[in-house]
Amino acid sequence: MKNIPRLVIAATQSGAGKTTIVTGLLAALRQRGIKVQSFKAGPDYIDPGYHALASGRPAHNLDSWLTPKEILPEILTLGAENADIAIVEGVMGLYDGGRNGISSTAEIAKIIDAPVLLVIDAKSMGASAAAIAQGFRDYDKSVDLAGVILNRLGSDTHENMIRKAMAEIGMPVYGALHRDDSLRMPERHLGLVPVEENQERALIERMGQAVAGQVDLERLLTLAGSTKALEVKEQALSGTGRYACRIGVAQDEAFSFYYSASLKVLASLGAELVPFSPLHEDKLPAVDGLFLGGGFPEMFAGQLAANAEMRGAVRQAAQAGMPMLAECGGYMYLLESLQDFAGQVYPMAGVFSGQAVMTEKLQMVGYVEAELTRDSLLGKAGMKLKGHEFHFSKEKEVVKGDSAPYIFRKLRNNREYPAGQQAGNALGSYLHLHFAGCPEAAENFVRQCAAFARKRGQFDEEI
Repeated sequence: MKNIPRLVIAATQSGAGKTTIVTGLLAALRQRGIKVQSFKAGPDYIDPGYHALASGRPAHNLDSWLTPKEILPEILTLGAENADIAIVEGVMGLYDGGRNGISSTAEIAKIIDAPVLLVIDAKSMGASAAAIAQGFRDYDKSVDLAGVILNRLGSDTHENMIRKAMAEIGMPVYGALHRDDSLRMPERHLGLVPVEENQERALIERMGQAVAGQVDLERLLTLAGSTKALEVKEQALSGTGRYACRIGVAQDEAFSFYYSASLKVLASLGAELVPFSPLHEDKLPAVDGLFLGGGFPEMFAGQLAANAEMRGAVRQAAQAGMPMLAECGGYMYLLESLQDFAGQVYPMAGVFSGQAVMTEKLQMVGYVEAELTRDSLLGKAGMKLKGHEFHFSKEKEVVKGDSAPYIFRKLRNNREYPAGQQAGNALGSYLHLHFAGCPEAAENFVRQCAAFARKRGQFDEEI
């Protein structure tokens, strides 16, 4: 049993301001000397970066599709070790998620047995805000909806009107933030601009000051402290540490989409994770495998193309048989070329054939089940993995059919389609994985890297 004060900040829908409020809350608590650990419900990569900037601690994701729901208490308690409180930011609206509500904020809150505060965008709204709050409270009474935080209020009169309506339905108000456009975070096609490109510490501080002055922090801390001890059954993040290898992880402004707990799984198996930059470095570090995660290579295509030395080094490593796993943006980098939003084409690493073409229309978003059609560095043909896709690019000049290493099945409508490419020991696709949800695939990947290390004479044997 683990006892960690915890609280979920949800919203009525996307765009209500919960990321701004959570980031401000983390900063405000940190300014008070409170050690606060943040989490993000769902598969989002970008919001946790702002959390980490505000809290000073790496953020984690809680997702009941990418990982079994049984291990979420372990991810929560390990992530919040030595913290005074855990704050979980929801995804979309409180009850929104995959098919049948999987991985919704409501489901996550029930799994971790945490109270929920609902953020309501009250702009151009009066007593209707109370009707919305009452509807959310009554929709699923097994969710502990403990109160609301009002956002984007126009005046003190506006605030008092809604507070009165909330009092009439017995809904506690934990905060009331007035409209302030200076707190708006920069956005682009996948959502917020990643924190790797936006080190706006002054903005974070202003968010913290706004929350500290307009949210009842003492009452909020009391609510979080009222939670019961959480039972932790699984040990998914504790590997054997038996494989000796070094895995290069692409990490810079172009590649930043990784789950902290997912990387921890690789490390727990014995892999030393070595960050490297396809943008800023001209050669690979001494490693036995590569993991190229998602990000925004389209925003740095010219710079990536200009770094011909790194592109050549990656291509030569693939030709030498080095294990490589590429997800989404990393996959785009391993294709022959990338066409940006303006139609400009840039050469990429050329490990896989074809071109990534940016489009104005979102091409795919949502949870998928991926089945391996052939043996690969993740496992044998027939292995099924749970992941998600989110991309504005599409592949051009690639014929999939039976040659594709994956068959994807979209969770919402069961549509199936071939996906990805495999070249030697390199595997790439638009699939994002969380290794805590597929430990066998993680072990296979690390084992392949360790085998490559032994083949090259880096290590004589497994640890």
